[in-house]
Amino acid sequence: MVFVTGAQPAEVAEGDSIAAADAAQFARLVEPFLTKMSTLAERLTNESNRDDVVQEALINAWRKRRSFDPRRGSLSAWLLAIVADQARKSRRKKYVFFGQLEPPPEANSEDRLDLWSAVSALSARQRLAVDCFYFAGLNVAETASVMRCSEGTVKSTLSDARAALRTILDGKE
Repeated sequence: MVFVTGAQPAEVAEGDSIAAADAAQFARLVEPFLTKMSTLAERLTNESNRDDVVQEALINAWRKRRSFDPRRGSLSAWLLAIVADQARKSRRKKYVFFGQLEPPPEANSEDRLDLWSAVSALSARQRLAVDCFYFAGLNVAETASVMRCSEGTVKSTLSDARAALRTILDGKE
């Protein structure tokens, strides 16, 4: 197993597979993605459920590690798709979700509340796209992998979400 080190998160090198990783290797491979996983989990649930969602996602990733195929997408996108699935399952268990959005630091508390309220008014699909792309820092291809749709659908969904946010926020001014 080859491990890539440096500032960028490690991806599984061509020909290598996370499937063959032992527990320590698996932990080293997923560690660079924990921040993104936590961010997405918090965005899709709330801070109090974030760690539970990430923990369950990591357990599921370990169990499903043999199904990872680097030809179908990055390790990051695969892990975040598992986080999104786990968050959906968590919602079914009747957890409370608040989709917390962080406006710019210079925003006042009223602006923060308006932005949070506007994002929470989006459809579930639009919120997932916004959370993945803007808050978890995924690119369009990775967001498409998490959402299990085409890249064109992600672009369209993000465009619709931005239009909806403009309409909602313009109405509050």
